[in-house]
Amino acid sequence: MSFPRLGIRMIEAKIDTGAFTGALHCHHISLVTIRGTKVLQFYLLDPGHPEYSEKRIRFKKFEIRKIKNSFGETEERFVIKTTIQIGDRRIKAHFSLTDRGSMKYPVLIGRRLLKNRYWVDVSCRQLIAATL
Repeated sequence: MSFPRLGIRMIEAKIDTGAFTGALHCHHISLVTIRGTKVLQFYLLDPGHPEYSEKRIRFKKFEIRKIKNSFGETEERFVIKTTIQIGDRRIKAHFSLTDRGSMKYPVLIGRRLLKNRYWVDVSCRQLIAATL
């Protein structure tokens, strides 16, 4: 999958039907004030990742949501809405920003993005089996 607005092409993602919202690996996530406006800023991925660009990303529109992490604990996370591309299909989707540095995949695709768009074939790896 790709994140055209964020400058990321062809990054691996894990499908997690247990997660409602997708998650995107970021670091140095913070709120800053620019000309009197609160802006969310962050850096994508880690310096060791092939797609890392040291580019600071800023969003004026964002939400703060309570999200359960993989351990079942609730935490507050920033959530952005951005365009993703899977194959030739572009979709607007929500992603929470979190440190996934210890995880195998930097992107998690939740069921909200999948609903009414894709079937998940759990016997397959490294592909999307069917689109609706």
